[in-house]
Formats: sequence, C-alpha cells, structure tokens
Amino acid sequence: MPKFIAAIDQGTTSTRCILFDHSGNIAGLDQKEHEQFYPKPGWVEHDALEIWERTQGVVRGALENSGVKVADIASIGVTNQRETTVVWERQTGRPIHNAIVWQDTRTDAICNELARDGGQDRFRARTGLPLATYFSGPKIKWILDNIPGTRQRAEKGELLFGNMDSWVLWNLTGAHVTDVTNASRTLLMDLTTLDWDDEILSILGIPRVMMPEIRSSSEVYGNAKGGLGGVPLAGDLGDQQAALFGQTCFNPGEAKNTYGTGCFMLMNTGEKPVISKNGLLTTLAYKIGNQPAIYALEGSIAIAGALVQWLRDNLGIIEKSSDVETLARAVEDNGGVYFVPAFSGLFAPYWRSDARGAILGMTRFTNKGHIARAVLEATAFQTREVLEAMEKDSGVSLSAVKVDGGMVFNELLMQFQADILGVPVIRPKVAETTALGAAYAAGLAVGFWKGYDELRVNWGKDKEWKPSLPAEKRDSLFSTWKKAVTRTFDWIE
Repeated sequence: MPKFIAAIDQGTTSTRCILFDHSGNIAGLDQKEHEQFYPKPGWVEHDALEIWERTQGVVRGALENSGVKVADIASIGVTNQRETTVVWERQTGRPIHNAIVWQDTRTDAICNELARDGGQDRFRARTGLPLATYFSGPKIKWILDNIPGTRQRAEKGELLFGNMDSWVLWNLTGAHVTDVTNASRTLLMDLTTLDWDDEILSILGIPRVMMPEIRSSSEVYGNAKGGLGGVPLAGDLGDQQAALFGQTCFNPGEAKNTYGTGCFMLMNTGEKPVISKNGLLTTLAYKIGNQPAIYALEGSIAIAGALVQWLRDNLGIIEKSSDVETLARAVEDNGGVYFVPAFSGLFAPYWRSDARGAILGMTRFTNKGHIARAVLEATAFQTREVLEAMEKDSGVSLSAVKVDGGMVFNELLMQFQADILGVPVIRPKVAETTALGAAYAAGLAVGFWKGYDELRVNWGKDKEWKPSLPAEKRDSLFSTWKKAVTRTFDWIE
C-alpha cells in the first residue's frame, strides 16, 4: 500500500521534490537552484532544459535522502512558477528560446499596443486580468514575433507552448496539458468556459494548435516515465493556488499570503468569479476533478524575497539571506527610509510598468540597518495595500491571515506584518504549503485522501503574531509608504 505523495515544486529560483505522508508531514526533500539570466535591463530568463535536469535530480535526491521506494508513492503532484513561458519543438522536446520568466518586462510595447483599443482592461471581463507584461500570452507573441520562422512552425503544429507546469508534465508523461489555474494566468483563457478564447488568441496571433489541453487541477494526466516510472501524475496547480489549497482555504472568504520571490495574497471567492474594481486579479483557485471550479481574488507583488536576494547578491550588504533580520534589528526603526522595489514595475494594486525601484527618505544618519529594515517593511506595506483592495472587492474583512513561504521564519517581518495589517498573522506547522497543496490535489485524485475534511485535520498552527502597534502609528507609517510609491511612477517613458 503506497504511503506517500511526491510533490514537484518548480519555483522561480529553485526546484524541489518533497515527499508527504498521509498526515501532511515531510518524509523526504531535495532542492536545487537554477541559473537566472538577465540579457537586458528588465529581461529575465531561465534555461528550461536546466530546469528539467534539476527536476530529475531532485526526484532522485528526495528518494535517496528518505529511503522511500517508488512503489511507496501513490501519485505525483506538480506546482510551478506561473506565467513563465516556454515554447518547444514537438518532435525533439528542445526549447526554441530560453524560458521568459514572469518578472520579465520585454512585452511592455506589446501590452501598450494592445491597450490602444480598449485600454488596460480590454480583456479583463473575460480573463479576469489586466494587460500586463506579467502574463504568458504577450510572452508567446514576443517569441513568435521575434524568432524567425516560429509563427509558421507554430501554425503547422510543430511547436508547443506551456507554462512551467506543462513543460514538466510533458517531460514526465508526454501529455501536453495544463490545469485551469495555470491557464488562467495566460491572458488567453475565458473564466467562465474554462477554455482558450479564440478571439484573444487571434488578436495576439497565437495558433490554438500550440496550446495545451486545459484540465482540472486533480485528475490522472498520465503515468510518469524515468525516476518515478509508472506512478500516476495526478495534481497540477500554479504555485500560489497550490499554497491556498495547502492552507486548506476551502471556504469563501478564507485567505493566505505567500512570501517567496514575490508576495501573493489569495482569497477564496467560491464558485463565481469576482471581477476586481481595485487592481486585483480574478483567477482560478482550483478545480477538483468533476466538481465545480472555485475562483479567487489575488494580489500579486513582484518583489519580496527577491529584494533580500538583491541586497545579498548585488550590493553585498549581507552574506546570506537570513542575515537581513539581524541587520534590521540593529536599528530601532526604519529611520524614515522607505524602499519601493519596483524593479519590474509595480503589480497589484497599481499595475504600473512605468515605475522603477527607489530608496527614499535617506539622510546622513541612514545606515545599512535602516536599508535592511526598509527592505523587510516593503513586503509588509505592499501586503497591506493588497489586503485593503481585497476587502473592498469582496466585502469581507479578514480577521486573520495565514502565511507561508520562505520569509515567514523572519520573526521581525512577521511581527511588523501583523502590526501594519492590524490583524493576527498565523504560520502553519507545515510551512511548505505550496508543495503540500500539489500533493493534496494529487492524493485526492487517487483516493489517498478521501476529501477536504481529512486535509483540514492535517492543518495546525505553529505560531501567531498579534498586532502591537498603535493604530495612529500604523496609519502614519502606511501613509508615508503610499507617498513613497507615488515617487516611483512615470520613470520609464
């Protein structure tokens, strides 16, 4: 009798394979980073073949580290960095270009051109998304427009598109599929039909034949080849939706915030999509087998943990990411310094691709500790902006926020987050909720778990931070932050 579910978590900076037991506990894990390429300012790329090699490596590593046999694995779930775009040859499996990463802004001109007829919200009613460089559709168009011969090859059915989930699934099983959550991040899927929108495909000049089949988030897509040979691949969720699922936010009004490379808050809105009037995204939360699709509101913040990495790698202010908390604690407060990390423009709730990063409020008094503290506080301030927009759109006032991701072990950040939100922040016992959500979807598909109640039992609170900042001080800090944000607008013409 299989005892474990394998989750492959293909992220922006690394790929992991985590083995979970029936209680949702980690039984084995391996992780490998992959290279980041920055060919031009604003451009971010990955080598999809390197990522596939890393994927195979972490699967082997997780099995070896744990002593778990392939026969002990009931199914495999995949979760992934969303919007990152790969086009590859159907016959050879070779990508025709590096993967274009979700943070990449090279499609700005394409988005501006599309917005001339109908504005930034031209496709929002159908897709739930604004026109932005973030999404896959404009990235596909860029590849077809800029690599000679590709459009003709795509029209002949020689080329395939996928976000990173499709790339991993195709290499594992040979199936060219995606799920509703990843499809909803392309700017090409109709929210109500859950199918590709032929009119939008035509406007962007993307042949339908290169698009993957859209399936539910929890069903058997095929059996794996290679290191997990014969094991059914049965779960597929974009990383943020997987975290929502892993946090067991199954009821409308329940929300989570994930602190990773970027920062992403999602709220379950039930079986009907809520179109945002406050700069949020309407997205698919999950679809389990033949059950109705569940929707979510999402606030996407481009730069969170990536800002700490930037301090480490570009400025050398810290040696390792965890040092940022110690450095930030060396000062009593931010010293009036605010860091707006608009490296790829600003995502929710502004959607300003013309913004660029800025450090404001510096004096001769400013030191490295103030910069470090401003880096951490930037994530918390941006989260409050998203929370306020979410409450306006949904009509629901959140009483607490469940959190996950690598930054939730930063005690200073979590306390400041509770302070600036004015509500408790709760970390679960298993913080790897992205991989756990993919495992849950895969396990439900094969009967490893029987239903949501079994999954809820697995969730447990590890730590809770309660707000301690006076409301007047909280609002004063936030007001100055919003002032700082406006200073970053209109930097790029």
